[in-house]
Amino acid sequence: MTTAVDPVAAGRVTRPRLPITDVRWSTVVAPLALGALVIVGWELLVNAADIKPFVLPAPSAIWEQITGNTANIVDGSVVTGRNALIGMLGGAVVGVIGAALAGSFRLIDQMAAPVVAALAVIPIVALAPVLYSMFGAAVNTGRIIVAGISVAVPVYLNTLRGIRQVRAVHRDLMTAYAAGPLQVIRAVTLPTATPYVFTGLRVASSLAVIAALIAEYFGGPIGGLGKSITSSAASSNYPLAWAYVSGAIVLGLLFYVVTLLVELWFSRHHKPA
Repeated sequence: MTTAVDPVAAGRVTRPRLPITDVRWSTVVAPLALGALVIVGWELLVNAADIKPFVLPAPSAIWEQITGNTANIVDGSVVTGRNALIGMLGGAVVGVIGAALAGSFRLIDQMAAPVVAALAVIPIVALAPVLYSMFGAAVNTGRIIVAGISVAVPVYLNTLRGIRQVRAVHRDLMTAYAAGPLQVIRAVTLPTATPYVFTGLRVASSLAVIAALIAEYFGGPIGGLGKSITSSAASSNYPLAWAYVSGAIVLGLLFYVVTLLVELWFSRHHKPA
């Protein structure tokens, strides 16, 4: 008697899952303790060596500016974060689709390789002014495109690497069971490539914030952390400039943590059968 075999289940690849509950307190306490020591040492060094604010302001002076300008920092973070988020989502979609096409068609892979290499080395300081000239300095389009390009490259490369990890034996098995293209993608390709996609997104999440922030230095609408940093530095209010830099750091960490939480949630709720 022959037992029916589900080709989807037969070709399914086990995907590594990140632990969620097995988190040691040391992974949280150790970085916080190190950060506290760095801040204390920073404060002592500035006071003992009488370092001028334009060289390195004291953490206490920066904190005073943060507490006194919280609303402005939040407003600037919203502007920069919105541009980074739109660019990140758009760049991720382009990167995943491009990698899927390159992984399916060798000709597209060969044609895309030099394009991706060129995009990876484009300096933001040169690209942002050009985009402002193309789309106008009164809109955020240029900033979003800069963030999108910064995201698309690592997502594309990581996704393509994940697709190439699919073993030929699994593809042959799916072919033997007459599985359709969608079944192959759902049972083999996606489970194998998903961890690599999230790795690319985690790397790109911080890059999106950095790209959007740097693009604000070279024009565009008023608003955003980058504009605030340059304005504060130009008026010689260096502690305020560092306060906006602190806001950018928090924003970048927020993007990274949210991306990591989405990855953990996905790995938990999409367990392979």
